[in-house]
Amino acid sequence: QLRVVESGGGLVQPGGSLTLSCTASGFTLNNYAIAWIRQAPGLDPEVVGCIGRSLGITRYADSVKGRFAISRDNGKNTVYLQMNSLKSEDTARYFCTAGSRYDCSRTTGTFDYWGQGTQVNVSS
Repeated sequence: QLRVVESGGGLVQPGGSLTLSCTASGFTLNNYAIAWIRQAPGLDPEVVGCIGRSLGITRYADSVKGRFAISRDNGKNTVYLQMNSLKSEDTARYFCTAGSRYDCSRTTGTFDYWGQGTQVNVSS
């Protein structure tokens, strides 16, 4: 079965850190651009960040720049979203998406795979 699965969400206090993981089964993540998208209740989905295919170029939303970082572990077929200095406004469901034709630099294109998401709650 071809799919991506997210993990690592949970409850964290403001200022804390979490690392989300996105693991693929049935295909190789390195052949895809990977974007992390979050959606909070009542708000539009937001592309938090993206990592490109070959050069692994990353791009982040202004709202998370300097706090979040995306990386790949090709040996584990996994992409990570390291989230630091978390704020209450980071509370959302976070989805991992994989697109063979998604352009991270322009944040354009479509996704071939979506995960079920993992919930992140930032609260004291």
